[in-house]
Amino acid sequence: MNDLNFETMQQLQKQLQLKYLDKWGGVYPEKGRDMLLWMMIEAGEAADIIKKKGDTAIIEDSELRARFVEELCDTLMYFNDVMLCYGITPDELAEVYLKKQERNLSRW
Repeated sequence: MNDLNFETMQQLQKQLQLKYLDKWGGVYPEKGRDMLLWMMIEAGEAADIIKKKGDTAIIEDSELRARFVEELCDTLMYFNDVMLCYGITPDELAEVYLKKQERNLSRW
């Protein structure tokens, strides 16, 4: 699946959320803050690998690299859950992202 995009990721997250609805309670705006905090914890776990093992090890050690990429995936999964909680669509994200990119290109 080399064409993984936000629309596909959101569909996968919806499937996951539906499977564990009884356990996790679903996605809704009030849960968005929790999802955002969990996303930050996962990003922190990725940062912790960098801090403890270093940049070179992530590139050269395949097991460590796999752990690092998995933490990034966890972060991205929670990011998509945050989007779902607040009803942010991939199209909305893309539109704002491209506008922000344009502003960033003209800043300095």
